[in-house]
Amino acid sequence: MTTSVLHALDRRGVASVTFNRPEVNNAYDAGLIQGLLDAMQALGKRPELRAVVLRGAGKHFQAGADLKWIREVAARPVEENEAASRATALAVQRLNELPVPTVALVQGACFGGGTGVVAACDVVVASDDANFSIAETRWGLTAAIILPQLADAIGLRQVRRYALTGERFDAHEARRIGLVHEVVPRAELDAAGERIVAQLLQNAPEANGQTKTAALDFGWGKIDGPAFSRLVTQHAAKRRSAEAAEGLASFAEKRPARWAG
Repeated sequence: MTTSVLHALDRRGVASVTFNRPEVNNAYDAGLIQGLLDAMQALGKRPELRAVVLRGAGKHFQAGADLKWIREVAARPVEENEAASRATALAVQRLNELPVPTVALVQGACFGGGTGVVAACDVVVASDDANFSIAETRWGLTAAIILPQLADAIGLRQVRRYALTGERFDAHEARRIGLVHEVVPRAELDAAGERIVAQLLQNAPEANGQTKTAALDFGWGKIDGPAFSRLVTQHAAKRRSAEAAEGLASFAEKRPARWAG
């Protein structure tokens, strides 16, 4: 068991899932990925589950990949790289397809994989100090395994801008493009989440589950088979590329990558 992700279920059937690596801004590594998978598996077995609320401990929601871990994984054999990418893709996919409503409460940084997590949730509330980016290409990586969920959330046109520029955007822009549903002062984030959960609990659980499943049948984020495997392979291969080596080195050495001029 990992403590990188904490989860608990209250008497209403509402689960709280918390990313718990505040010392590194909740950046994901193997432990956090496995923790999210474990949480989804455990909660999915609870018949009383009605809703899931995701949070990030500390100042930030989830600041993307732990690039130190990414560099370590990139040096390992192909099979280990694909296993890491597959686990990450499965974690987001299982969250996306969880048959109950999911709510993300976002504060501070939400970068890279964090944007994939919120794109996989049904309702997203951000604090007014939240910032977002899909910045993988800055480090010579790709966001391949979360692009389907992002395309569902913000549409292909916005993905083509933000996944290619890697630029940061604030909570209000995130709301404008559809990644976020509501923006509130940081002090009101939990209260906004409770208000939404209360609304969700007014609705029939089986009907909610069927509605979500039917909606996903028409989305891009529900992928499996060859398409899923292709994205995993591409994601893992890019991590081992010369371009990624240069991008990750530039991060570690705090310098511009060679392609940045």
